[in-house]
Amino acid sequence: MYDSGRPPICPHCGKKMSKWTGTHLQFGGCTTWASQFLYVCFNDECPYFVNGWDWMWNNYHRHVSYRHMLDPDTGQTNPFPVKSEDALKKGIIDG
Repeated sequence: MYDSGRPPICPHCGKKMSKWTGTHLQFGGCTTWASQFLYVCFNDECPYFVNGWDWMWNNYHRHVSYRHMLDPDTGQTNPFPVKSEDALKKGIIDG
């Protein structure tokens, strides 16, 4: 469980992660988080996100990437799939 009272720092770029809220429908209803919000690194210069484009293309031939995500209720981190730089940014509830 994550509870430091302030947003976590992305381990890939050192930038503050943002609170994000969205619906499970955005992922076809196939999600595993139960938290009211997630922490996501929306830094467009984060190496995890930047390098994800090539990795996904080279391994799966898909034009997608991923961002670092933390579930504050479980402390679990996962890749957070995105189709563009702007994908899912409308769900940011704090910067």
